[in-house]
Amino acid sequence: MIPPSKPKTVAAYIAAAPPESRPLLRELRALLRKAAPKAHEVLKWGQPAYEQERILFSFSAHKSHINFMPTGPAMVPFKKDLVRFRTGKDTIQLPYGAPLPKALLRRIAAYRLRQVKETDARWMY
Repeated sequence: MIPPSKPKTVAAYIAAAPPESRPLLRELRALLRKAAPKAHEVLKWGQPAYEQERILFSFSAHKSHINFMPTGPAMVPFKKDLVRFRTGKDTIQLPYGAPLPKALLRRIAAYRLRQVKETDARWMY
């Protein structure tokens, strides 16, 4: 049996993702494109990412949630806002069946963009 090919574009990644993840992935993609309009949309590690001199953030689909990865340092100022979400060192889990916290995600994305522009912040610390 021939394994399916890996997606080569963000649109193909979303199309191949679990059906329940696609609406959230499309919303998050639109939100991030608007937050960083000059960023290049690429696939890194097989998942969507946005680059503008450095990697700004990425996202991915999983069994019961999507992950938004803005880096740990970009999450620190929003620690109180993130208590209702499962988080990892550099990730925020956004569960299926719940609306995206768009205002919070916009603020985090804008913070990460400023962080990269002002301090040349690296991707992972």
